Amino acid sequence: MTRLSRPLDRFYSIIPAGGIGSRLWPLSRADAPKFLHDLTGSGSTLLRGTWDRLVPLSGPDRIMVVTGRAHRAAVEAQLPELADLNVVLESEPKDSSAAIGLAAAILVRREPDVIVGSFAADHVIGDVRGFKRAVVEAVAAAEAGYIATIGITPTEPAIGFGYIHCSGTLGIEAAPGAVRVDSFVEKPDLETAQRYLDDGNYLWNGGMFISRADVLLKQLGETEPELLAGLTALAEAWDTPRRGAVVDRVWPGLKKIAIDYTVAEPAARAGRLAVVPGDFDWDDVGDFAAIAKLHAGGRKSDLAILGENARVLADASSGVVIAQSGRLISLIGVTDIVVVDTPDALLVTTSANAQRVKAVVDALKLSGRNDVL
Repeated sequence: MTRLSRPLDRFYSIIPAGGIGSRLWPLSRADAPKFLHDLTGSGSTLLRGTWDRLVPLSGPDRIMVVTGRAHRAAVEAQLPELADLNVVLESEPKDSSAAIGLAAAILVRREPDVIVGSFAADHVIGDVRGFKRAVVEAVAAAEAGYIATIGITPTEPAIGFGYIHCSGTLGIEAAPGAVRVDSFVEKPDLETAQRYLDDGNYLWNGGMFISRADVLLKQLGETEPELLAGLTALAEAWDTPRRGAVVDRVWPGLKKIAIDYTVAEPAARAGRLAVVPGDFDWDDVGDFAAIAKLHAGGRKSDLAILGENARVLADASSGVVIAQSGRLISLIGVTDIVVVDTPDALLVTTSANAQRVKAVVDALKLSGRNDVL
């Protein structure tokens, strides 16, 4: 059991709070993305839950949040402890390489030997002690010069996650669980996922990265030198009066690309990526089926009901209902149903089809129906 009497030395947490979560439409939208919602029924949003997990590891003064300008007020309302110095606003989304890279570039100028860890704002982790144990080992691997990630030990042949293929131990004394990453694998079909589970050398990719900031930026620069040059220019101006002008000039031209492609995968090919297996429960709450599963606790007969003042009558039904409109919703004899009722849009589907919600969002974009996005 890991007990932290004080935050980890040199460690700074980064929370990229971006992404709409289009598979959770119409609940999650551009002005109210997934991380601003309470999807667990705990009374805390996903963002607040992420913050609370990281405070013991970093301390409240060493957590940086990268988010869109439109979300600043909501983020600061949920995180009143967040220092102004640690708010990084994106003028437009540029994906995780720009978000995490800019945060690392700013922090390394303030503290050259800083170790940074990036943790998504919209994941659910119940076993906080297990999460802390894994982060402590990942920081030790970062101190040894590796870029580290935390892979989640699979509990089922999931097709909604990417996988990490790993091999032998790295022999890091303070990180005995750390092993070498051979490769990343995209989301598999069910047969392949079962093979990965049976193999035992595959972990779910949780999208958590821990590294010395200078090491992470060096890897980013080897893959995307122009992107690093832009982020460096932004970081040099960030704590000066020139910030606004430089952001307006540089940010629109930054390449939009995920950090998996600029840092994680190239580092794995070069033998520089370590993974610490995490045995804690984890979910990226990628669709409504995941929400139903979180609340069902493995029982197929449960109906999860979310929403303040929800009015739901149900008989012999299971699945999830998210009610925001105030109207009465009645369900009779339907199983694995998904109902999301908002004041201006209604979604009805099943857990098996939850991944297809993104196609609805894409169709709305093509039709110009931005009023409901």
